[in-house]
Amino acid sequence: MKISYNWLKEYIQTDLSPEAMAEILTDTGLEVEGIEAFETVKGGLKGVVIGEVLSCEPHPNADRLKKTTVNVGGKEPLQIVCGAPNVAVGQKVPVATVGTVLYDGKESFEIRKSKIRGEVSEGMICAEDELNLGKSHEGIMVLEPTAIPGTPASEYFNIGTDYILEIGLTPNRTDAMSHYGVARDLRAALIRHGYKGVELKLPSVGAFTVDNTDLPIDVIIEDTDACPRYAGVSLTNVKVGPSPEWLQNRLRSIGVGPINTIVDITNYVLHETGHPLHAFDADHISGHKVVVKTLKEGTPFVTLDEKERTLHVGDLMICNEKEGMCMAGIFGGLKSGVSASTTRVFLESAYFNPVSIRKTAKRHGLSTDASFRYERGVDPEMELYALKRAALLMRELAGASVSMEIRDENPNPVKGFEVQLNLDNMTRLIGQEIEPDMVHTILNALDIRIKAESGKNLVLEVPAYRADVQREADVVEEVLRIYGFNAIQIDDKMNISVAQTDTRDEARYREKISENLSSRGFAEIMNNSLTKGSYFEKWGFDPAQSVTMLNPLSQDLNAMRQNLVFGGLESVARNSNRQRPDLRLYEFGKTYQKTAESYNEKSRLGIWVSGTETPENWRSQESTSDFYTLKSQVSHIVSVLGLECEEQETNSELFEYALGFTLNKREVVTLGKLKTEITKQLDIRQEVFYADFDWSYLAQKARKQKILFAELPKYPEVRRDLALLLNKDVAYTDLKNTAEKAERKLLRSVNLFDVYEGKNLPAGKKSYALSFILRDDEKTLNDKQVDKVMNNILERFKQEFAAELR
Repeated sequence: MKISYNWLKEYIQTDLSPEAMAEILTDTGLEVEGIEAFETVKGGLKGVVIGEVLSCEPHPNADRLKKTTVNVGGKEPLQIVCGAPNVAVGQKVPVATVGTVLYDGKESFEIRKSKIRGEVSEGMICAEDELNLGKSHEGIMVLEPTAIPGTPASEYFNIGTDYILEIGLTPNRTDAMSHYGVARDLRAALIRHGYKGVELKLPSVGAFTVDNTDLPIDVIIEDTDACPRYAGVSLTNVKVGPSPEWLQNRLRSIGVGPINTIVDITNYVLHETGHPLHAFDADHISGHKVVVKTLKEGTPFVTLDEKERTLHVGDLMICNEKEGMCMAGIFGGLKSGVSASTTRVFLESAYFNPVSIRKTAKRHGLSTDASFRYERGVDPEMELYALKRAALLMRELAGASVSMEIRDENPNPVKGFEVQLNLDNMTRLIGQEIEPDMVHTILNALDIRIKAESGKNLVLEVPAYRADVQREADVVEEVLRIYGFNAIQIDDKMNISVAQTDTRDEARYREKISENLSSRGFAEIMNNSLTKGSYFEKWGFDPAQSVTMLNPLSQDLNAMRQNLVFGGLESVARNSNRQRPDLRLYEFGKTYQKTAESYNEKSRLGIWVSGTETPENWRSQESTSDFYTLKSQVSHIVSVLGLECEEQETNSELFEYALGFTLNKREVVTLGKLKTEITKQLDIRQEVFYADFDWSYLAQKARKQKILFAELPKYPEVRRDLALLLNKDVAYTDLKNTAEKAERKLLRSVNLFDVYEGKNLPAGKKSYALSFILRDDEKTLNDKQVDKVMNNILERFKQEFAAELR
């Protein structure tokens, strides 16, 4: 936000320099990010002086040039070659001396001593466009005869200089979104530091009177919740034209371009008081009625930017008797705006519900100076002042006549806030006691009235324009920022309590797994917790459990995610559609669900695998990622966490087929191939495999692994293989678990090294080839022992799986 130093000093008497003022404002929380010099004419006409033409004769070597001598107040007159047809002896003219820099838009050029057609020229006699004082280039500027040679042109033309303070305003500080609001904070800070007689002053509106009653306009508020207060006044005999130079310069200094008298006045009052105004062409108010209401869903409305917008049933509109004229507090309509031919104006000053304005602005993707303030809440007590101030300026600058009594409808008065403050709590929060007298001084300077006081307990009345101060902690913050954060003493000694952390620290395990996955070729992604609510309307999700946004930024960000899967798929789609199909992604994130009684927030880990696993090269063929690629990663993560999970087939509407890892009879990981219907919906044309981890539970149950060392085995291992004929529904995991239960002492590992399904096998059958590694750490195994173990395992296979030895 840009604040003019000179403009600010109109509301508070101070001789502070811009730098000192910036430092004080920054200390109060209005951080000044930069100070920039501003001049009403670029360059400030530095080096340009008033001169008197002493002689003028034709140039000896050029028909259209003249050789002049000009008195510029120096010891000797300057010889200047001039090409203007109107230059003559005795004229008072502006002269750019040697070294002066003149500007033409973004371009600049320096005046240098030079020879023109053989004659020396020591400057330039200027036309008004060359000095940015006008647009004419027909000849040089001829000034009043009373002008004194040597006078700086900046002094003669009264060139204004200013300093612009760029304030990084936080969103909650609507009260400081104006010059008066900033002056209010500055005054509080100066009072706290002992400055005497510091008073705020706004220009008086006591001269406001009604000139006639030629244009009465009725005001009706139908939606009093969205518009608690609305005031308006009509003006006639309005002359729309360019604003005076002082007003244009005021607006330009803060980056606002002048338009015409009426619009400039509303912008001026907005940046003066912080209260938005809107001017209607009164000839377009049919029925002489202004009605504040909503219109039917789907009603078309053309705004000032000539775009047709379709209205929502919740969009508050300012209407006449027949149709909408303006999107309340946001954007005017094309028909009702002020134009060069406007002679009658209806001026609006209102207080709109911030939530209503914010919803409409977001729905239509609009952001204006007015909506920015209304969304955050303006001062309802400034409404009538701003209206009268603008009306008086229109009377003064546009010849307007006030043609009705102010119509102020206030069916739902906006009141301030009552807050309880305990001084001991303030001391506890700040860490240092502030004298009660100083607290009283600061509260009074902030317009926070003390209604009652009992010991260290205060009952405060906070003004309505401070919508961000509604709790005790908010009041403490207000006192502290004016008292000064730098005034709080810091102890020389710092005490730190060493926390006893649980070894099963979720963040530590997360970092461990993250490093592990990254080292195995995975890339970490971070997706927005806000996503499309439509994702969770099927695929096994309950739409009623979606945490939806009351005021979504868009329909693509209208709900909190119930699962990480769709955010990851959007990342897969973005990469695969940009010729990056080989993907290994993981994400740690929160998921959100609501129940009948509360909301649930859980930590999850998602892993996505798609594309090729190993690229094609001269040594090997290309291999594609599949279910087992993902399963090996999942098994590795579970192992790194020191957990032992059971595996079993599971059902999920997300997957074409899926496997579940269970721990303590709770499914902690679900993995499988995502349904083609889902991937096609996100424009993905390749298979995607996904694993969903219940990270909160896994991190809680994770065990710190101890590193054990053992000498190499002294006795040899023995390998035995079995080729089994099995039903197709038998899983390798079940065979492995059964073998380990059958022989707990000697069996070291089980491996599936061949799978066959096809010819020469009975229907519904498959062939597994398994290897078994046996070893005794105390002696060498003999064939009798090995055969006994293998016969026992085979017998268990026959009993539990109807296995046949091939």
